Amino acid sequence: MSLRRNFTLVLALLLAEIAGCHGTAAESAAGIGANGRTNARRGEVQSNIARADYAGSEACKPCHVREYAAWLDSPMHRMTRDLHHTQIAAPFAGAKFDFRNDSVKLEEISGERFMRLHYESGKEDLFRVTKVIGGRYREDFVGAQVDQSAPLGALLDAERILPVSYLSFNGDWRYKGYSVMVRERPALEPGVVWKTGCIFCHNTAPSLSLLLDDIYGPGAHSYQGSVSVDLPDDKRPRYVVTDEGGLKAALGAELAFLGRPRDTSNYDSKRALTASIDATRDNFDEKNLVELGIGCEACHGGSREHVQDPLHVRPSLALRSDFLKVTTPSGTEPTHAEDVNRTCSKCHTVLFSRYPYTWEGRDRRRGPGGSSINSGEARDFLLGDCNKQLSCTHCHDPHTEDPKAALAALEGPKGDALCESCHQNLRGDEALRAHTHHAPSSAGSRCLNCHMPKKNMGLAYELTRYHRIGSPTDRERVEGDRPLECALCHTDKSVETLVTTMERFWGKKYDRDALYKLYGRDLSVNALEATLKFGKPHEKGTAVAVAGRDRRQDLVPLVVATLDNEYPLVRFFARHALEQITGAPLPIDLNAPGAEVVKSAEQYLAAHSGAAPAQGNPQTQARK
Repeated sequence: MSLRRNFTLVLALLLAEIAGCHGTAAESAAGIGANGRTNARRGEVQSNIARADYAGSEACKPCHVREYAAWLDSPMHRMTRDLHHTQIAAPFAGAKFDFRNDSVKLEEISGERFMRLHYESGKEDLFRVTKVIGGRYREDFVGAQVDQSAPLGALLDAERILPVSYLSFNGDWRYKGYSVMVRERPALEPGVVWKTGCIFCHNTAPSLSLLLDDIYGPGAHSYQGSVSVDLPDDKRPRYVVTDEGGLKAALGAELAFLGRPRDTSNYDSKRALTASIDATRDNFDEKNLVELGIGCEACHGGSREHVQDPLHVRPSLALRSDFLKVTTPSGTEPTHAEDVNRTCSKCHTVLFSRYPYTWEGRDRRRGPGGSSINSGEARDFLLGDCNKQLSCTHCHDPHTEDPKAALAALEGPKGDALCESCHQNLRGDEALRAHTHHAPSSAGSRCLNCHMPKKNMGLAYELTRYHRIGSPTDRERVEGDRPLECALCHTDKSVETLVTTMERFWGKKYDRDALYKLYGRDLSVNALEATLKFGKPHEKGTAVAVAGRDRRQDLVPLVVATLDNEYPLVRFFARHALEQITGAPLPIDLNAPGAEVVKSAEQYLAAHSGAAPAQGNPQTQARK
């Protein structure tokens, strides 16, 4: 290859990498307040949602070397892995996990990993593990039942979610599903079929497969790939079909790929969408994925046009198609930030399980508020008012795992500066003090602490930030949720003290009758204590975590009582809180019936009552 030709190729690759990047540091530095797009539409891919639009992550590697290398070892890429081509943390060395009267033995036989389920009835099932999901905090497993009368490895059924998870953050095994708000279960059993429960969020599939419900609109035959099913109308993107013939042709091509060939030209669009939803629900499997795990195009969309002409065609986070237009709820073109946030919300939008309650005192089935656990962050962010200018990638690196130091930095002046790029009237100590009524250098004047408080139950028994940006003084939060968000720091204050202070500082007025329904007629009660007594399960989960964080020994009896909660996740948070308070492990079986768990904890704590001295409330001490 000539020197000139070699130089030309290198220059082309460099220009392609520059042209293909969105949401760069330079763009962030320019400010997030502008509503319009920085980049014009021309020069972007024209179609990025149909199966034929996808090229696969390997096609990105030659130009985007740095991003590809970071992604390759990221939690996103490792979200779903074939067990034959990966390392896992979970030990399969004959250990046994007991649950009530059932058990799982974790074995390795001839290089293959198995879960042997033994039931109270005496029945035994053997499952060969085929895939691992996740790994940053825990590893979940997929596998199929083995025909034990045939040569080892012969599978009987479809791949299912296996019943136990390995917690990589503390080395424990736990019943799969107890990281979300599901009720306690009476026995061990395999979970749902993998292709109907996990395949879309944890892997890369054509966007069209994820949008069928959204394009159909109200009354869709819902399936697990839906993007915005749990968003209110005023927050849900609008999907407008601009060419019915083009849509039906794309759906027909996808039906053929799924092994359900059908001539959709004589269908109306609703009938074609119904057929596609049914086929996707019943037929979509691993072989229909673009790739296993979260690939580049899971976020950037189908980028075949860019790969074919990298100098002149950029990939786009906006959904692009000749037959479909996506707008904001008001019908306008999305900003770049809105496109980023919609992209993240394809997966981080779920209200897990059938748990009926959400934040803002809402019900999951009727106008749900924000989620109280992990993995709803992007949906929660869309519920707030900053998502037109601020995007997920202003705080999070989508190509790799966020360093803890980088996230911690956002909790200080760096995060404040990001907010102040729009809220310029709050710059400076005088303006900040007037706004927060706290010392400018204190935790009470940090933007994230008040507007994204740590109140959601995370994966490692610690609270994570609630991503619905709002104010602790919002009426629907004060009158709908326990504890008051100000009580997350001011844990020693009563409900009345906190509420009257908010009314005085910010000119608010709150309905005392609504507060009586939450805390009882006597509002002089401590807000955290009342939450532990009267709160909904997710509210108690938050309260026990705060009690543990602040080592509140005076609240130990109420935290112990929470070990009887019908939601195991709350029990796990309560045990962790007790371990923080006492400074020692609490060796009790959380899978036992609730009354037995409480009794075991009381007996153990009584026998080890001198394990840790009283520490007081660090938050209160710090304020003094």
